[in-house]
Amino acid sequence: MTIYRHSLFLIVFLGLTIFSTNIPAEHRCLLVMSYHKGYAWNDGIEKGVEETLKGRCLLKKFFMDSKRNTSVSFIRKKAAEASALISSFRPDVVIACDDNAAKYLVTQYKGSDIPFVFCGINWTAEEYGFPYKNVTGMIEVVPIVPLLKIIKSNVHNVKHGVYLSSDVITEHKDFKRYKKIYREHGVKLTGYFVKTMKDWISYYRESQKSDFIIVNNFAGIVDWDPDTAKKIVYQHSKKLTVTNYRWMMPYAMLGLTKKPEEHGRWAAQVAIEVLNGTPISNIPITINREWELFVNLELLQHANIKLDKNTLKRASSAW
Repeated sequence: MTIYRHSLFLIVFLGLTIFSTNIPAEHRCLLVMSYHKGYAWNDGIEKGVEETLKGRCLLKKFFMDSKRNTSVSFIRKKAAEASALISSFRPDVVIACDDNAAKYLVTQYKGSDIPFVFCGINWTAEEYGFPYKNVTGMIEVVPIVPLLKIIKSNVHNVKHGVYLSSDVITEHKDFKRYKKIYREHGVKLTGYFVKTMKDWISYYRESQKSDFIIVNNFAGIVDWDPDTAKKIVYQHSKKLTVTNYRWMMPYAMLGLTKKPEEHGRWAAQVAIEVLNGTPISNIPITINREWELFVNLELLQHANIKLDKNTLKRASSAW
């Protein structure tokens, strides 16, 4: 992959961001993000797209902000705004990130002449009917079985775990898949989905009765306080805690994490292929394949929990 590096001219207004380069851009690309700027997953995808598309097209971005505003009415309103932007901007290709952009925007364009590339859709796109003749993308999958193998190699006689996360659509999708696969491996998984810091603290304490805890995501907890969360995990952690998100590592002992940049790079590379004349219907749907293994040595030591040498050897503490 060749990365073009040029100066950027940034304009921010009304929730939109337009990037220009000093190379004349004949093509127009639109990036629709389900969430908000500043959310780590969102930012990673954005970075991958920006770096790959530099000099390739005029890039405009739209943020639906649906992680902080979860009501269907709000999300539909943002999808309508994105649709109006498509009409006025007339992009040659649209990159749509995560489930809400797919569900509320991309499905409106089935069979359209506008090509869409999605990324970050959790587990399956079947519920949206993808692929369409004008839609392809990258499915977001979690290394469930590899993570369970690590848990079993470090926790004796694993029978019951807890999945603690924010009460948002993507986390429910992840839990459903986790629960099914863990059950097939003889492990019962209980899910707790919360909207407030108070409930997160309460369920975190309660979860210490289980064999392990998946501390999966705080995005969507309206009053999340990182200092309070860190204080709680240092005070109450008695069992191994794991996560699939790098930004949760201050509150978890081990993470087998996805890389949002992979989704952004791939989606942008497909966009380039489309701009170069490749029919989008010729590009099949794929899944992400890049993972990173991290450990929080300080929290492990504080909780007096020891990991096996093989896990420690493969993991990085620089998260």
